[in-house]
Amino acid sequence: MAESDREPERKPPANLDPSAGGHARAQKLTPEERSEIARRAAEARWDILAATHTGTIRLAGQEIACAVLEDGRRVLSQQSFLKTIGRPGSPKSSQRSHDGAFFEVPVFLQANNLKPFIGSNLTSSSRPICYKVVGGGRAYGYEARLLPLVCDVYLAARSAGVLTHRQIHVAEACELLVRALAQVGIVALVDEATGYQEVRDRQALQAILDKYLRQEFAAWAKRFPDDFYKEIFRLRGWEWRGMKINRPQCVANYTKDLVYARLAPGVLEELETRNPKDEKGNRKAKHHQWLTDDIGHPALAQHLYGIIGLMRSADSWDQLMRRADRAYPKRGSCVQLELFTDDYD
Repeated sequence: MAESDREPERKPPANLDPSAGGHARAQKLTPEERSEIARRAAEARWDILAATHTGTIRLAGQEIACAVLEDGRRVLSQQSFLKTIGRPGSPKSSQRSHDGAFFEVPVFLQANNLKPFIGSNLTSSSRPICYKVVGGGRAYGYEARLLPLVCDVYLAARSAGVLTHRQIHVAEACELLVRALAQVGIVALVDEATGYQEVRDRQALQAILDKYLRQEFAAWAKRFPDDFYKEIFRLRGWEWRGMKINRPQCVANYTKDLVYARLAPGVLEELETRNPKDEKGNRKAKHHQWLTDDIGHPALAQHLYGIIGLMRSADSWDQLMRRADRAYPKRGSCVQLELFTDDYD
């Protein structure tokens, strides 16, 4: 920008306090609005990391959303954490002080009868962690190692006979969790020591592929609604001239990205292996001809109508992709294994 284009700096009159406007504005805010501003300012000072991997584990009859952050920390979502230990209420309302900042010790450990059982290793890792999720949003979670530590506190307090009537159900939930964690932990140690964990993951992935894909491709049948392609053309700004006109090659790549890469773990990679291109760039069959009738095709139909719904709601291609990444993240070939605890379900 040329120097002549710069807007001249405007200075306040000498007799005017520059902070007066800010003070006047602050006086007009409600306590809730001031609290929200303080909360956002506190979060802005944090170094917010992104989640590189997300998933759900099943433990003692509970589903717990989890993530791995860029720095390697494993976190459990705050809401899942509270639900798992039997704590009701919104995490946003139950974990903050009146000024919007998080409590150093979370509410579920602040009772006086629990304090004698809380060690320094617990208080140092008990503050919620703010992190970025797929799509650019934010979430809050606790370090995963906090869960067994919290369970130990409640179980120790129960053994000492100091729990209140309202805390008994939390201790009962913690007992189930500790038993389940012990069971899962010993299995994981054996798998790691013997190298079976790699075989286990391959077997789990193969079980998924066997459900979704057939051994030989079937006869062609129409599986993709016309609206799927119409919406691609609309969002790319192309003229739609009907299904009989050959579509650009990039539409095939869009289809792989929006559909097959998000359908189930490993499906796209396996389809590329079973249904490769020849020297001319053609395939023997359409990818969907390899899907099974009982699992693969119903999953494809459900996924397609979900994607088409996102397409219709989007005003641009970039907006569609952001929404697709949030609603249907790519599955890759990594399998999220459930932690089975049949004895306690």
